Amino acid sequence: MTRTDGYLLDNRQSEAAERFNAFAELFDPTTFRHLAALGIGPGWRCWEVGAGGTSVVSWLAKKVGPTGKVVATDIDTSRLAAAARPPVEVRVHDVGAQEPPGEGFDLVHARLVLVHVPDRERALASMVRALRPGGRLLVEDADPALQPLVCPDETGPEQQLANRLRHGFRTLLAQRGADLSYGRRLPRLLREAGLRRVEADAYFPLASPACVALESATIRQVRARLVAAGLATDEEIDRHLSNIASGSMDLATAPMISAWGRKG
Repeated sequence: MTRTDGYLLDNRQSEAAERFNAFAELFDPTTFRHLAALGIGPGWRCWEVGAGGTSVVSWLAKKVGPTGKVVATDIDTSRLAAAARPPVEVRVHDVGAQEPPGEGFDLVHARLVLVHVPDRERALASMVRALRPGGRLLVEDADPALQPLVCPDETGPEQQLANRLRHGFRTLLAQRGADLSYGRRLPRLLREAGLRRVEADAYFPLASPACVALESATIRQVRARLVAAGLATDEEIDRHLSNIASGSMDLATAPMISAWGRKG
């Protein structure tokens, strides 16, 4: 998901591709497992909200086949160009401000999107409205407040520095309207939206090489803003990046909570 009106992690920055690759490695298996369990198959019409990269879009396209359709939307679609061929249609779209790009979808999916959308209530209502009766919604979002540390095993100064920089990053996110405790509310919000058979689970990566890649790319991407806000110095960030590269820390991400249900 990309916001160009102050969104902290802009797709146009050079580190964005590294972050998308890390997200794919970390979360694609969980996402694909849930999507498969929802029964996706040939001929389905799907809306991938805030697609960002291409890994989920490409997987959906293979599942729905030539008789199906995947509408992939984002505010910035520059990284979706490689997937823009039938059955995939790519559209510039703001889920929090615009009407859905169609209706009667069999599946609507959003991953790591709504936590960053200022008008989350409108965005979720739009996604539900776009479903056909019996259609499935899968929303997956982080809950950084549920587990706020990048180093849960804080054993020394390297881990303490990492966690302090993570706190600074969370401060920047909150200042831009991110809801850092949104993920835990997803099951209730889906029920309140009228969905049936609502279930949820959570995935918490810890000590994965992809966690290392994600932390490095994220810190480099927000470096200037951390320094400008007085949340870190250049020396501290250089030291943290060196600590990451040394492989001496077990790094984690925020839990990703997946919630799903069916429209009545």
